[in-house]
Amino acid sequence: MNYIEKNDKELSLVLSQQTGLTAKHIEAAIELLNQDNTIPFIARYRKELTGSMDDEVLRNLQSDYNDLLAIESRRKTIFNTLETLGVEDEKLTKDILSATTLTRLEDLYRPYKPKRKTRATIAISRGLEPLSKLILNHKNDETLLDWATSFLETQEEKEGMKKLQTIDEVLLGASDILAEQANDSADLRSILIRFFYREGLLISETKTEEDTVFRLYYNYRSPINKSVGHRILAINRGEKQDILKVSIELDETIWLPQIENFFKMKKDNSLASTLLQAVCQDSYKRLLKPSLENQIRNELTENAHQEAIELFKINLKNALLVPPMKKNVILALDPGYRHGCKWAVVNESGDHLESGIIYPIEPFKKIRESEQILRNTILKNKVTLCVIGNGTGGRETEQFFSDFIKKENLKIGFLLVDESGASVYSASPISQEELPDIELNLRSAVSLARRIQDPLAELVKIEPNAIGVGQYQHDMNQKLLLTTLGGVTETCVNQVGVSLNTASPSLLSYVAGISKTLATNIVNYRKENGPYTSRAQLKKVPKLGPKAFEQAAGFLRIEQGKNPFDNTSIHPESYDIAKKLMNEFNLTLYQPTNLSDAQLAMFAIKEKVGLETLRDINEAISMPARDIRDSFPTPKISIDVMSIEDSKVGQTLNGVVRNVTAFGAFVDLGVHQDGLVHISQLSNSFVKDPTTIVKVGQEVTVRILEVDVEKKRISLSMKHD
Repeated sequence: MNYIEKNDKELSLVLSQQTGLTAKHIEAAIELLNQDNTIPFIARYRKELTGSMDDEVLRNLQSDYNDLLAIESRRKTIFNTLETLGVEDEKLTKDILSATTLTRLEDLYRPYKPKRKTRATIAISRGLEPLSKLILNHKNDETLLDWATSFLETQEEKEGMKKLQTIDEVLLGASDILAEQANDSADLRSILIRFFYREGLLISETKTEEDTVFRLYYNYRSPINKSVGHRILAINRGEKQDILKVSIELDETIWLPQIENFFKMKKDNSLASTLLQAVCQDSYKRLLKPSLENQIRNELTENAHQEAIELFKINLKNALLVPPMKKNVILALDPGYRHGCKWAVVNESGDHLESGIIYPIEPFKKIRESEQILRNTILKNKVTLCVIGNGTGGRETEQFFSDFIKKENLKIGFLLVDESGASVYSASPISQEELPDIELNLRSAVSLARRIQDPLAELVKIEPNAIGVGQYQHDMNQKLLLTTLGGVTETCVNQVGVSLNTASPSLLSYVAGISKTLATNIVNYRKENGPYTSRAQLKKVPKLGPKAFEQAAGFLRIEQGKNPFDNTSIHPESYDIAKKLMNEFNLTLYQPTNLSDAQLAMFAIKEKVGLETLRDINEAISMPARDIRDSFPTPKISIDVMSIEDSKVGQTLNGVVRNVTAFGAFVDLGVHQDGLVHISQLSNSFVKDPTTIVKVGQEVTVRILEVDVEKKRISLSMKHD
């Protein structure tokens, strides 16, 4: 029964069946990953080997591959254990070999798994297993009673156990053995699980009379197969806060026949049938239901987490890829009441110029003094744009600034920026290193300004889950969440490319092959030796070896370097072929090439180079400085402000999507209170996935459906007549 784990070639075939990808490409991708190549590097520079798998496909493939390895490892362990136990069962062997999930494997192994002390194990140790078999075989009443009577007369004293005193106790002990057999049956569990998902209900009830945010789930019933992820997470949170009582139910007319069939029940009045009827009830209510309920709820939660993470990934990508507004001197206002409004000015390069605190709103309302300070700094530093944090006091600060620029006749637009994570940055070692001469409380304003200048470069300085574009992120597996979101950030950074002479250690640490230590070393080398003039200089950076150089070089850019290719996405390993291509077709860098695919294909054959690689080189020659962020919506700049009280039902406004959830999108209307476009109001057509309609940063036109000033709620619609 000894089992030999599948090799990568065999696993690639399994993954091919699961994903629809070509087995040859999967095997190549796995080999590259096992050779410590990074996903961005493989996706960009090894397209011929992988069939042009992108970052997301590669990350999913890596996850699926690791899951298969875990299953294979567990399968081998189970086989070896069963061999040690001397278990030989042809059907069991086939079932274990065909199992595709860890849950199925554990269910198959359950009967042989060492158990803690249970009612069944106690009954077995008493010697009641023969009686359980007689009951299962529907022996007549006399036989069962005689056996029980004989047992009472001859039972031995067991250490730590009292002798059984009655026939009913003997029969109950034998019944306990049968109940556990039902619970240990992988096939029965599988059948019941299917029925739960097909016919079962998720039920939540209130444990309080108070009105809470969980009121929707106070008397809630939903088919399990129609329970959506965000509701699962909300119910879980309500249960965790001891507000909701949650259960999963399956009608007895569904589960009882399945257990009766397992025991091959006979419909008569015999003692065996009576006992087995009780066993059916006991095994389900005491063992099967709690166990399966726990399994199903874990699966529902895991699926809900995965849905939420997938949504978070999309939102995070859109937030990171908001186009930079670099050619601005920016004044940032980080609002606050009692502790004042922090302000800071940064130049076009993001360098801090000036900062301080003003008190333009309640409780101090030093308007004239605040106006004078802002007027002076705006004129002195030639400010061209103002950004205002959307947190506490943001509405009032926005109103103050709007009135101020009108009064002063200043041609400066302003926009709201999500300040999620700004305080995290302010207190971080990164901010201390970057802004050592600025008070901690003022650093958040500098961060807000830089978020508009280059969102990607600034947002990488805080943990992705603090950026404020997800839902229920604090309820999730934090390790999985951070790993997944870190992958999204890595993808965005490498797709955009990084300036080797201006990038911070935080940004560099997301470049393929660059660890945090190497990122620091790269910056330190730059400080000690001056700006990099070639990618080749990276080889002089301490601890940056050939592998790290291979992985990172193509994603790092050097403007006005010795080699113009160093400012493109062309990898140094392809410089020679790029030169040949330019010479062959008389191409000029930064000029459209207009080469046909047929010409590239012929050149690829001639030079024995991959066509996909050649296509990328051709594109890089014609558009070396292309920024993928240019295709994303730019932030919306305002010159006026309105309040929630100004909002009227039926009014049509333009707004910016701040967050997308499974149930709709939150839109910033410039009234300090985001409005909700419910999923049912996103389009005239049915919408299953909000991310197919809207994305973070997108400007949308909405119509106000309802305004609740007291509860600060605005309901919106994107439907059109």
